[in-house]
Amino acid sequence: MLDDFMTRATLGGIGVAVATAPLGSFVVWRRMAYFGDATAHAAILGVALSLALQVSVFLGALGVALAMAMTVNALSGRTHSMDTLLGVLAHSALAFGLVAVSFLQGVRIDLMAYLFGDILAVSRLDVAAIWSGALVVAGLIAWRWSALLTATLNEDLAYADGIDPRRERLVLTLALAVTVAVAIKVVGILLISAMLIVPAAAARPLSRTPERMVLTAGIIGSMSVLVGLRVALVADTPAGPSIVCTAALVFAASGTVSAFRRATLASA
Repeated sequence: MLDDFMTRATLGGIGVAVATAPLGSFVVWRRMAYFGDATAHAAILGVALSLALQVSVFLGALGVALAMAMTVNALSGRTHSMDTLLGVLAHSALAFGLVAVSFLQGVRIDLMAYLFGDILAVSRLDVAAIWSGALVVAGLIAWRWSALLTATLNEDLAYADGIDPRRERLVLTLALAVTVAVAIKVVGILLISAMLIVPAAAARPLSRTPERMVLTAGIIGSMSVLVGLRVALVADTPAGPSIVCTAALVFAASGTVSAFRRATLASA
């Protein structure tokens, strides 16, 4: 079954949706969109280093993404505001990564594939890595679900319950680094943030509980993969962007439904 490239692409895309659904929900709740963007941009430097050192791209992207996330987590609020720090680090890491790639000698690299994804080239080993990372992320968030939710809702309440919000932020940092490393092959560095944010944002107006939002985000992400791959196959469009465009259309539809529901309630 895994010899079919479309089957591998579908399994890889759904694996990314499984990883991004719970994490993306917390990114939306905590307004950490730029944080995910900075971590994703840093991954291109990890790609360059892994190719130069002849190690796994997954491990290189994971290491640099984790280093970036830890750096932001440690420096935030000390010298500059969070958005300024993230802006500087995100674009600097991307620029250094692109410059580092240009120094690689005798290595053929499809930079567009890493920037925008190449889901149709996902191998069986990639599928295994994606699902392993997705299960790690899902398991980590499930393990810390109650503490993460309390720290997200109210840090003072978290301290009162004996929960350290900084520790829970570190858990999200680790999960985000793993997700970036997992998703880089599927949707690429520049579209990872979209897969984190768009399905979760689309699920928010349709959900009444945090658990329902995570489940709905996973369904929207998985459906976006299925529809986006079909559109790419029929219309000969880039697969990664097609997946994100599908999720964006679902977001627009969910916003319209939410607005219509509010207007109906107001007029009742």
